[in-house]
Amino acid sequence: MKRGKFKPLPVPDGFSADDIKVESSICTGEKTIGFYSAADKKLHFAELVSTPADIDAFYEKYGVQRK
Repeated sequence: MKRGKFKPLPVPDGFSADDIKVESSICTGEKTIGFYSAADKKLHFAELVSTPADIDAFYEKYGVQRK
């Protein structure tokens, strides 16, 4: 089976690449990555990450360069 070139998802409306943030749980140490909204102080489109490769995959998913 041939696979085409991966097409990244668009950055969600109202957010930019600068809004991507990784947060860690104080209790468990679990890390999540998503688009942070300062207005409601929450991560949106959040995903659980356990390795640096998961963080890279999130950036790649949205076609954003990691800073």
